[in-house]
Amino acid sequence: MRKFLAALLALAPMVAAAQDPAVPIFTEQSAASGLTTAYLGDWQYMVGGGAAVFDCDADGRLDVFLAGGEGPAGLYRNRSEAGGDLRFEPVAGMNLTAVAGGYPLDVDSDGVTDLMVLRVGENHLMRGLGDCQFENANSQWGFDGGDAWSTAFSATWEPGATWPTLAVGNYVNRFEEAFPWGSCTDNWLHRPNAEGTGFAAPLPLTPSFCALSILFSDWNGSGIRDLRVSNDREYYKGGTEQMWHVAPGAEPRLYIEKEGWKRLRIWGMGIASRDLDADGFTELYLTAMADNKLQVLNKPAEGAPLLPQYSDQAFKRGATAHRPYTGGDLRPSTAWHAQFEDVNNDGLADLFVVKGNVAKMPDFAADDPNNLMLQRPDGSFFEAGALAGVASMKVGRGGALADFNNDGWLDMLVTNRWEAPQVWRNDGTGVDARWIAVDLQQAGSNRNAIGAVVELRTDPPQRREVTVGGGHAGGQLGPLHFGIDAAEAADVRVIWPDGTVGVWAEVRAGETAVLAN
Repeated sequence: MRKFLAALLALAPMVAAAQDPAVPIFTEQSAASGLTTAYLGDWQYMVGGGAAVFDCDADGRLDVFLAGGEGPAGLYRNRSEAGGDLRFEPVAGMNLTAVAGGYPLDVDSDGVTDLMVLRVGENHLMRGLGDCQFENANSQWGFDGGDAWSTAFSATWEPGATWPTLAVGNYVNRFEEAFPWGSCTDNWLHRPNAEGTGFAAPLPLTPSFCALSILFSDWNGSGIRDLRVSNDREYYKGGTEQMWHVAPGAEPRLYIEKEGWKRLRIWGMGIASRDLDADGFTELYLTAMADNKLQVLNKPAEGAPLLPQYSDQAFKRGATAHRPYTGGDLRPSTAWHAQFEDVNNDGLADLFVVKGNVAKMPDFAADDPNNLMLQRPDGSFFEAGALAGVASMKVGRGGALADFNNDGWLDMLVTNRWEAPQVWRNDGTGVDARWIAVDLQQAGSNRNAIGAVVELRTDPPQRREVTVGGGHAGGQLGPLHFGIDAAEAADVRVIWPDGTVGVWAEVRAGETAVLAN
């Protein structure tokens, strides 16, 4: 027993010794925001419910697409004034139902953002026409939308490709008599066709174990983006978390134990990614039912190969988020969307997690507030959700941290099951913490430089891989936000997707820098 207590005490300094960071104050503006789309439906909509955040009318403000489940999805134009209240107005014309989520992406590299719409039924690739108008491009681009319960998405450009490779994660096969057990639908990999005009027939990623989040990422710095998959259900059949080799010109194949991959079994729901210590390797936060993981890649001994092996540092760094932090309900939490962003502009990425019971599962918390964990300088996290004013008890699903009113402070959006979404304006910390934003642009294909890495020479240094995917059923596309604390400027460098290393450029505090390749 003494040895056990000593071990716990040895971990305690990471969690308690460091000074707590400045807490931003959020003001809820849900009722007057104009956002009204609730995520509706019964069993086919118990998962999903994401939000896509992007600028669909090129006015420099981030707009919002909300999954509606059995009800209509909602597209909203951002009408917020700079530094003012958060205001949105609905855009007519999309008329989509059975929507579980959405992800923005410039699929055809024409400079206008498109939208991947995940559905219970046929998925839709919606081509952006400008001014927040879209058309279904499945036939035009040869995209097979299938007929599944799609809940996850990620995209990358493989080396030399002019069209993206799309991965779709699917959930329970709703046509199986054995529902809900023993019935996961295969995930799909949509690669470009030989003509370079759209997509080939999808490749099944077998076996599949009911994915709820997937993410292409260059986990080892090789220049190849492999596919990480976070799975729910089916574990009694041998299901685990997965990572797929997706090498150019080769069939996708799973990483196996002989390559160092270690089995991990959680009820996975969301993925957040960020290089928290700028060491060149991305950390992952995996949400689940009570068993959230903060995965850190194990560094090999000198001369040894780098293996896909991770250690869980959630407990060590105070990021377990496994029970409600407000007291009262002591049952385990259910976590969904997760995102790393710097909400207090101190130069350290914080962690946002959306919570909510699946429905009324008696073994899990009903009053389950969303988490806002602020990172300390020593790498540990401090729960600030209640202090910041965002400890909602609604049944959350998707979410986003984004600067909706262009004041340099990241605001918060949360989608809810059966109720309208919530949105909070970030009113800052009361101190002069500064920020910059970086907007990447490439000529030709992959206009938004998906797969690039942005580095900052700040104290401490910062590093971030540009991805599309992860979260839970929703994601963002737009300028990358970085807090720089009290600094007046930051030096920024881009490692472009083809490996080209850009020059260091100074970006002044409060500026959005457009960096081109």
